[in-house]
Amino acid sequence: MSTPTPRPSYAAVLRVPHARRTFAAALVGRLSYGTVSLALMLSLTRSTGSYAVAGTVLAVFGGTGVLLSPYRAALVDRHGLRRAVTPMALLYGGLLCALAELCRHPGVPGAVLAGAAALAGACTPPLGSTMRAVWAELLPDRHLLQRAYSLDGVAEELLLVSGPLLVGAVVAVAPPAAGLVLSAFLVVVGTLAFVTSPAAALLRPAEREKGDAPAPGSGGTGQGRALVQPVVVAACVGVSVSAVDLLVVAYAGERGLGDGAVAWVLAALSVGSAVGGLVNGAVAWSSPTRARLPFFAAGLGVCLAAAGLAPGLGTLVLAVTCAGLFVAPALTTSYLVADESAAPGFRVRAGTWCNTAVNAGMSAGAAAVGLLVERLPLPVCFAVSGAVAAVAALVPGRRRRGAAGRPGPVSRRRSPSGASGRP
Repeated sequence: MSTPTPRPSYAAVLRVPHARRTFAAALVGRLSYGTVSLALMLSLTRSTGSYAVAGTVLAVFGGTGVLLSPYRAALVDRHGLRRAVTPMALLYGGLLCALAELCRHPGVPGAVLAGAAALAGACTPPLGSTMRAVWAELLPDRHLLQRAYSLDGVAEELLLVSGPLLVGAVVAVAPPAAGLVLSAFLVVVGTLAFVTSPAAALLRPAEREKGDAPAPGSGGTGQGRALVQPVVVAACVGVSVSAVDLLVVAYAGERGLGDGAVAWVLAALSVGSAVGGLVNGAVAWSSPTRARLPFFAAGLGVCLAAAGLAPGLGTLVLAVTCAGLFVAPALTTSYLVADESAAPGFRVRAGTWCNTAVNAGMSAGAAAVGLLVERLPLPVCFAVSGAVAAVAALVPGRRRRGAAGRPGPVSRRRSPSGASGRP
């Protein structure tokens, strides 16, 4: 007799054996990503006395992390979670401590700081994409996986908000370099707890197959084409969301609103995203993920374009909240489509390409809107940022060859005893 599938709720996700321990450990490690940027910026500005140097070093740190993320993901897929992620976390934590020590000594050349930051960024462990890959192996069906990805996305939003608050509490009683040491502690402790969880053992190394392409992010030409839609949507969402920050600042400046107004609008975006993510995970969608993805991208684009027409702060908050409702669902669905497109043993790389696309899109969006806002009226800038997301909705979705009718992520991989791969 087959075991009945648990009711697809958030509680059912967390009741899966080892899920709570594994998820909590991963979140502890990922909290480091919410603390490290502010801690590094504060440490560098106090050490060098130059915002230009601090900004350059921070850009180097983030740039190497983003550019090399597909290669780190490839190491996880090929060598397994424990053998690949553990050394990354230890190196990353050690290099953050080295940066903290360098920042304690004013006068250290910017080139030395940039070199240490580049090495640290290169070793950043891919805890987000590996946790999503573990979710995909751990859960028995796509409905539960949708809930897990939504829960994961909302938790990540909260980490990015709470991380800077934690750094603020630390620097109130200690020098900024202590924030870097805290970031190192979080990532090492969280990663060690994560990789030693029984659920982490489900993520096995990939078997090298004949014709396996050497590209770091895909398991073949067919899979590469199947990843185009989720990667493009993730990148365009990143562009649009990052544009909102500067556009809201410009909106407040034009109307003589204070910084508090900016904070309220950006908080509305985060709240909308969190609510949208929870609702998306709770809905039992009848349409396939590839069909839903363009809808979420288009919804984000339309709401952002409407935000540019807001006559006052209240309507701007409402429009931005509505835009936020589509952010987490768009990203969560991108990760789901990427997972469906991934060949066995390539899950971490598939998810990492989406994550890389979001980060790259956010960087590009911030730079582009900075140029546009000085040359075009604000409503046009809002419309352009929304158009980027809307255009992504036009990217056709293609299945990986042979992926049609693919069973759930756990049932397709069996243990030697014949039982499902769940622990």
